[in-house]
Amino acid sequence: MSLSALDLINLTCKSLLSNRLRSTLTTFGVFMGVAAVNASLQVGTVSRNVIAKQLLEQEAPQVNVSLYSLEGKQPKLEDMEYARRRLTNVKAISASVQMGFYNEVLYQSEKAEPTILAVTQGFENTSGRKLLKGRFFNEADFINYRRVTVIDKFLAEKLFQEEEAIGKVIYLGGNTPFRVIGITENKMGIFANPRGNLFATMSIYRAITGDEKINNISIRPYDENKMQELKEQTETLFKQRFPEVKDVYVWSNMDSVVFLTNVVDIASLALTSLAMISLMISGVGIANITIAAVVERTSEIGLRRAIGATKMEIQMQFILESIILSLAGGMLAIATIHGLTVVITSIFALPYQFAIQNAILSLGSALMVGMGACYLPAVRASQLDPVKALREA
Repeated sequence: MSLSALDLINLTCKSLLSNRLRSTLTTFGVFMGVAAVNASLQVGTVSRNVIAKQLLEQEAPQVNVSLYSLEGKQPKLEDMEYARRRLTNVKAISASVQMGFYNEVLYQSEKAEPTILAVTQGFENTSGRKLLKGRFFNEADFINYRRVTVIDKFLAEKLFQEEEAIGKVIYLGGNTPFRVIGITENKMGIFANPRGNLFATMSIYRAITGDEKINNISIRPYDENKMQELKEQTETLFKQRFPEVKDVYVWSNMDSVVFLTNVVDIASLALTSLAMISLMISGVGIANITIAAVVERTSEIGLRRAIGATKMEIQMQFILESIILSLAGGMLAIATIHGLTVVITSIFALPYQFAIQNAILSLGSALMVGMGACYLPAVRASQLDPVKALREA
């Protein structure tokens, strides 16, 4: 007597319901294994989302160089131009200096303490900052020593709230007027400041201070994959140009991101490996439970074989039972871990989006382990001699 697929599924479900304890234990074993796998994948996904968010918040990938000298030796604008001519893979280059003598910015009754930088032409290209309103500095601003400034969105909202910022005059240090000509997006630059950023022209800085030194030279590469090569070129070039300087510091704003990415990849691999071991242990448990079920149901198997059930039908019933329990335990685990992840990421304000590939991988591994664990017991059940099985009953 051959069973249809629907009859086989119906028979399998009845068998599972008639052995609730065994079904529950098997499902729980799958649940624990899949939960471990899915949780490790979620940790990796959330960590990568955090890194991606950091990348979006940073300025464009760039190499930065500064000098440390006991004599106070610092680079000048001609050193930046020298680097522009000598270095390869340079998309944009600019210099900046922190205007630390201005410790606050005023607009009417509002006050802020942003990072104030004097920058050269090309800074917008090096930093990759997008202009939200107005304009960035042009050549005339530098030549004519105009007291104009570009601020970021954070500072604009702090000083002006809902008021239009473009064209307004703000006061640096309380008494030096600068007119706002542009607003950029918020970015974490080399002088990261959660209180906002304000930019002025390098020419006005030199006019005010008479100082030609600069703190930092930023170099944006054409090919970001050759960042390390550009760092090495830059370090060699400046050590040759400043042999008397004790230390030439060359770093990239991507260094920390690359480091974190490597750490996350290694940690995710380790966690996933441990989770897979947990899932394999669950598979051993499933195999043991299935073997016990075969022994327990010897008479049932013998009776079914005696009335015409084929070996394949017996085998498929046990495999189908494993598939159903694996799917149930796997989906329950995925839903549980997803819910916990949503709660945790909401509490700690972490970026999270359900990754279907994680669910597929987790559920797929559960099915593979479940089917693999029950295959040999299922084959053993199908090979039982019906006469001996009925006699043992």
